[in-house]
Amino acid sequence: MGMNRADLADFLRRSRGRLAPRDVGLVEGPRRRTPGLRREEVAALAGMSTDYYMRLEQARSPQPSVQMLAALTRALRLTIDERDHLYLLAGHRPPEGARAGEYLRPSMLYLLDQLEGVPAQVLSDLGDVLAQSDMAKALFGCVCAVAPEDRNIALRWFTEPDVREHFAAEEHEEHARQLVADLRAAVTRRGGDMASRALVERLRAASAEFAALWDRHEVAVRRSHPYRLMHPELGLIEFDCEVLATPAADQRLRVFTPPPGGTEALDMLRVLGPQHRCQPTGTTSTPS
Repeated sequence: MGMNRADLADFLRRSRGRLAPRDVGLVEGPRRRTPGLRREEVAALAGMSTDYYMRLEQARSPQPSVQMLAALTRALRLTIDERDHLYLLAGHRPPEGARAGEYLRPSMLYLLDQLEGVPAQVLSDLGDVLAQSDMAKALFGCVCAVAPEDRNIALRWFTEPDVREHFAAEEHEEHARQLVADLRAAVTRRGGDMASRALVERLRAASAEFAALWDRHEVAVRRSHPYRLMHPELGLIEFDCEVLATPAADQRLRVFTPPPGGTEALDMLRVLGPQHRCQPTGTTSTPS
């Protein structure tokens, strides 16, 4: 994928010209002769030198990094489509995961409601649990009842020791590797945005194990995998997990179905209901 310097320069100039100073919190002042922002204003908003930004608009700069493009996206108040166009002109793949993935889409909630017969969850691309079916609450507990910043499945795995008790000890290492490799892929798709950087920094500070796995730079998107859980009431139960992603890859629907001949666990979960796992304090010890 090559960089189109001429079109990139033109797009930046026109995007700058469409913004008024008040759109970005600046005072216009009496001596402004042309519409739009000045180059130095865009450079300051993006955290780069005026000279570098000028060379971008003059089609004589080296290829900008994805971090620089993310900063320009914010500075120029680009829409998602405009941001993707900017990345492509600069010769980079757009960060497909950098969407409003933390806000549950009504369409995803509707789909979740249709899956009342099986455990199902909606997760953000970073692994934040956004919603669960009643069957998922009976299986995992009320993950969505805890504070939003604590609903991340990787964070819970590496910082809450009780979570691991529900996995066989021999599977801990592999499960941890898969969580980190999947998170690595999501962070890269986002272009290392603020939310993903904050999560990684929090995990590195809280867990030496996570830091060591993160430094291995393994990447693997989790799409389909088996789950063997030790349920506090039902004992060992097995499910197959299918992961369905939205076109923007910013939200995922996880559906847990029993292996052939294993519907007994579903029947027992249905009888138990979510109330057996949802505690008034909003805490839960089961993995998600």
